[in-house]
Amino acid sequence: MHLSDELPVDHELARVYRYGAALCGLILLVFGSLGFADRLSPFNTGGQHLAGMSTNGVLSLISVVVGLALIGGAIVGGNFASTLNMAVGALFLLSGFAHIFILDRPANVLDFGMTNVMFSFVMGLLILTFGMYGRVSSKLSHDNPYWRRRHAREAARESLARRRTQAPAPLPAATGRTALGSTPATARTLPQE
Repeated sequence: MHLSDELPVDHELARVYRYGAALCGLILLVFGSLGFADRLSPFNTGGQHLAGMSTNGVLSLISVVVGLALIGGAIVGGNFASTLNMAVGALFLLSGFAHIFILDRPANVLDFGMTNVMFSFVMGLLILTFGMYGRVSSKLSHDNPYWRRRHAREAARESLARRRTQAPAPLPAATGRTALGSTPATARTLPQE
């Protein structure tokens, strides 16, 4: 199975991916926009705080770009939103781990503090969870499209068994009369002897 496999258009998992991407994208967009509203300098590491986190102009720009990307993924929806959520969530987690090691060092150009690191971990896990929901699990339901793709033979057997149990009863043999006892309009009457 490839990550690009498409969900059915009406599958309820697509709604989870879409709403998750939109919610997280909106949070990041608001944070970045507030940074632009405060006219923060691009690489200032002087400890300016916004919503309890230290920030600068570059971090605000990155937040806006990632927020818009997630909102764009929510608009597209489906597996694209899921894959985007997983990728962005993983990048947030990696960013949190990387910034733990560069706190209070000159390499910390985004002016991360410990609250930023915690936010990066929480937001990364949230986005990643939205992306992997119903897609990565050992116990997916059998109507899940990812389970059907991974277990194609068993899904085909279940589908065949379901069709057999739902098949209509066989029609009675043609005797010139229908099941209700009336003669169909297209049937020819045979002469009586």
